[in-house]
Amino acid sequence: MNDDILSSLYDRPEDELLQEIARLKQRLGDQVLILGHHYQREEVIRFADMTGDSLKLAHQAAQTAVPHIIFCGVHFMAETADILTGAAQQVILPDPAAGCSMADMADDAQVQHCWQQLSSVIDAEAQVTPVTYINSTAALKAFCGEHGGIVCTSSNAEKILTWSWQRREKVLFFPDQHLGENTAMRMGIPDTEMIIWDPALPLGGNTEQAIARARLILWKGFCSVHQMFKASHAATMREQHPGVRILAHPECSREVCETADFVGSTEAIIRHVQEADGQQVFAIATELNLVNRLRLQHPQHQVFFLSPMVCMCSTMFRTDPQHLLASLQAIANGEDGNRIIVPDAHKAAARTSLQRMLDLA
Repeated sequence: MNDDILSSLYDRPEDELLQEIARLKQRLGDQVLILGHHYQREEVIRFADMTGDSLKLAHQAAQTAVPHIIFCGVHFMAETADILTGAAQQVILPDPAAGCSMADMADDAQVQHCWQQLSSVIDAEAQVTPVTYINSTAALKAFCGEHGGIVCTSSNAEKILTWSWQRREKVLFFPDQHLGENTAMRMGIPDTEMIIWDPALPLGGNTEQAIARARLILWKGFCSVHQMFKASHAATMREQHPGVRILAHPECSREVCETADFVGSTEAIIRHVQEADGQQVFAIATELNLVNRLRLQHPQHQVFFLSPMVCMCSTMFRTDPQHLLASLQAIANGEDGNRIIVPDAHKAAARTSLQRMLDLA
């Protein structure tokens, strides 16, 4: 993508950009599919042909034969789409700098080193099922595929952990500590059977005895947005709005989830608000763009953002009308744009771990 062309788009009025996006989208027709993650800003997601969470969008894209897929999300999402779609399809990320702080907290070298250290204490291949949250790189999905592991999402984590423990006695869960911990707590796993793995410390900061005893090894990682919510925010909200229902994403801390009335994935939170009868008051602990959208879509309810501070996903926010328009222009001009290509060395094994999850569905 030409940086000079992209830079020039920032000098144009937004209304003009939005009109041009609409014209190009209509002109390209069934040659392009725009996917919009729930956390995208309104002026971008309005052009999405499909909206949803990362796996839902990647899976839907794989069910089509559309040659050009623009994924308005972050890097790992576009990678997942490239893994699942066909060879004739191109996946484009409007801004290649749109990453994920959580995904960056566990890289291939760190996880490989963790596996080696575990193997010095226990028989990792025989005793440990690696489980990666979908918010991870293709390399880590490939690692799970190569070691009998699997991918999970925030909506199916309990099912995936059940499957994993049926196969082997221990689970290595990365990169999000909170999703793993909150799911395990809901399943009745005691604290004594969970440990935190800090990749910066020898043996993750654990003793050999703790590793041998643990059923769940939780990687020390988190979502920078969901980390901002505190249990005190929920307490304040209940004081200010008696009867409020607190809805929390499982990427929030254990303390927040324990005080919530409902804990669920992005899709589950949306359904919870959609299906609520009468006039309800909700305070929601997840990304700001989604909460604002629910407020606009359901004026019969009072919908509040749980935190008194703005918790917007800054990397999701990198996808703006200028980058979307530049992507459409590149396709119209026969250029690849910011195409995301997962290396063949990772693609097959990553597809294996994803397919194991999809088969369970």
